Amino acid sequence: MKKILYIGNNLNNKTSNLSGIQTLGPLLENEGLVLHYASSKLNKVLRLIDMIWTCLKLSSKMDVVLIDTYSTQNFYYAFVISQICRQLNLDYIPILHGGNLPERLKKSPKMCRMIFLNSKCNVSPSKYLKIAFENHGFDNVVHIPNTLEIRNYPFFNREFDIPKLLWVRSFSKIYNPKLAVKVLSALKKVYPEVQLCMVGPDSDGTLKEVKQLAKDLNLNVKFTGKLSKKKWIELSEEYNIFINTTNFDNAPVSVIEAMALGLPVVSTNVGGMPYLIENDVDGILVAPNHVENMSSTVVSVIENSNKRNTLIKNAREKVLEFDWNDVKSLWFNALSTNKGESLS
Repeated sequence: MKKILYIGNNLNNKTSNLSGIQTLGPLLENEGLVLHYASSKLNKVLRLIDMIWTCLKLSSKMDVVLIDTYSTQNFYYAFVISQICRQLNLDYIPILHGGNLPERLKKSPKMCRMIFLNSKCNVSPSKYLKIAFENHGFDNVVHIPNTLEIRNYPFFNREFDIPKLLWVRSFSKIYNPKLAVKVLSALKKVYPEVQLCMVGPDSDGTLKEVKQLAKDLNLNVKFTGKLSKKKWIELSEEYNIFINTTNFDNAPVSVIEAMALGLPVVSTNVGGMPYLIENDVDGILVAPNHVENMSSTVVSVIENSNKRNTLIKNAREKVLEFDWNDVKSLWFNALSTNKGESLS
C-alpha cells in the first residue's frame, strides 16, 4: 500500500478556499492509499517549519511526497521541501497550481531547475503549464486535470430572462473581483433587475475595496463569504451565468464546477483559460479587465438561446472527462512510474 506525504496549505479558515491538498488528498485516501499532510499552521513561518519537520520525521516511512506548487510566496515551500527530499533520496512530485508559474520560470531559473528537473515527475492540471514548462526545457511534465466527482454536480435547467451573475473565488487582487462589480454596473443600464452574487473568502483585504466600489456605484451585490462546496452548489441554482474575472489563472476548479452545473461561463482570456475553454464552443473568453467586452458578452448569452444552449451542452460534456473515475488512473500511473520513465 503506497504511503504519501502531501505538502500544501491544508488550511481551514475564513480566508481560504479549498486547496488541492483538501480535494485530491481525500480522493486518493478513498482509493486505499495512506496519506499524511502538512501543514495546517496559519502562520507562514510556522507552516514551513511544520512542513520541514513532518518531512524529516516521516521520510523513512513514505514512498513519495506530493508538493502543491504555486508561483508567489508559496513557491519557496516547494523549493525547500523538494531540496530536503533530494537530500533524503525521497521521490517527490510537484503539482503545478500557480497560474503565473511561467513568470517564475523566467525569474528564478536556477531554483526551478533544482526543483523540477530532479522530481519523479511534475504534474500539471492544465495543458497551459505543461506547454510552458516544456518550452523551458522540462520534458518530465504530465497533464492530469483538476478533478471532480460529477455525481455531486446536478445539472440545473435555468431561466434566462435577466442576467443573474455568479462569481466564486477568493477575494484577491489577482482575481480582479472589482471587474464583476463594474460589469454589474454596465449591465444595469440594459437590465435594471440584473443580479450579482459573489462567493468566497477575503484573502488579501480586497473584499473591503469591492464592497466600497459597490456602495459608490449604488449597487446591490450579494456577498456570502466563504461557503462549503455543498452550499454554493445549492446557491448556484438561483443564478444563470458564471463570470470569471481573473488576471492570472491556471485551470480553476470553480470554472470546471460551473460548467458541470449547467452555468454558461464568461471568462477573461488569460493563462490556462483558453486550454480549458474553447471560445464560443463550451464557454466564452473575453479580454481581461475589459468591462464593455464582458458585459456585452453576458447580454449575448442572455439574448441568444441557441448559442447559449450549445455552450451549456458542450461544457457539460467536456467536464465529464474530469470525473475522478477517469482521472484516477492517471494519478496511479504517475505515482507508480519510476523517476525518469516516460509517462505517456
